[in-house]
Amino acid sequence: MKRIQALLITITLFCTLLLSGCEGILPSSSSASYSLDDLPAYSGEPYVTINDNEPFFTQEDMTTNSYETYSDLDALGRCGVAWANVGIDLMPTEDRGSIGQVKPSGWQTVKYDVVDGKYLYNRCHLIGFQLTGENANVKNLITGTRYLNVDGMLPFENQVADYVKETENHVLYRVTPIFQEDELVARGVLMEGLSVEDGGEGICFCVYAYNVQPGIVIDYATGDSWLEEDDQPQETTNASVGTAYVINTNSGKFHLPTCSSVEDISPSNRQDYVGDRQELLDQGYTPCGICKP
Repeated sequence: MKRIQALLITITLFCTLLLSGCEGILPSSSSASYSLDDLPAYSGEPYVTINDNEPFFTQEDMTTNSYETYSDLDALGRCGVAWANVGIDLMPTEDRGSIGQVKPSGWQTVKYDVVDGKYLYNRCHLIGFQLTGENANVKNLITGTRYLNVDGMLPFENQVADYVKETENHVLYRVTPIFQEDELVARGVLMEGLSVEDGGEGICFCVYAYNVQPGIVIDYATGDSWLEEDDQPQETTNASVGTAYVINTNSGKFHLPTCSSVEDISPSNRQDYVGDRQELLDQGYTPCGICKP
């Protein structure tokens, strides 16, 4: 595994947050810096604690008003800080829709037998869908490994979601993708969480999750990858090559273009897709029972 060496990155968590329709209740423009110069290289654990597991929020950030805000993409198309005060009112009331049309910076479609589910990369929500209901928000999706998504980030997302549902309290939640210089794929993400009403008794964490995949070497500058025992990148799949399908975003089904049901799909619910069938299944879509794609 390619080691993260001399990762001289300072996380600057500076947010000038403007939320419309929020009745003037905004998070403060707080900032905190933490040097990752001494961050250990990945050694088998999906994340490490930072700052003694204490998040960098300030007292001014503590509020019982729900909000969410996402940074604009930078000149390279990369995501920035995503910040929310997660409340029960922000959580989704509908099933997640398609996100396959989003291609985050460094995105590659590539599969390996050593990866659970085959696909190396996921479109990783910075703030999980289950927390704020953000779906295909390009400001909230990064190119992340399956390992980062499932082993690194999901446990903390579940922890926050369960707490909010059980208590109906709020959780300050911030995720910062960490890029090195002009690389297109983040080296990892800093995740912070703090329950508001009980002053961190229920939720309190500050962790750095590695964007790695055991057994795979990643070129973070481009998103190219290869097996550890190989010496060249894995051939990636061009997004324009594959099987043509038609997705009904309302029903959550996908069809062959020749299917009789396609004519009945409203234009607002129709999405044309060319790619891998398994990726549609992984995104939660189900095959039509008529054309059986």
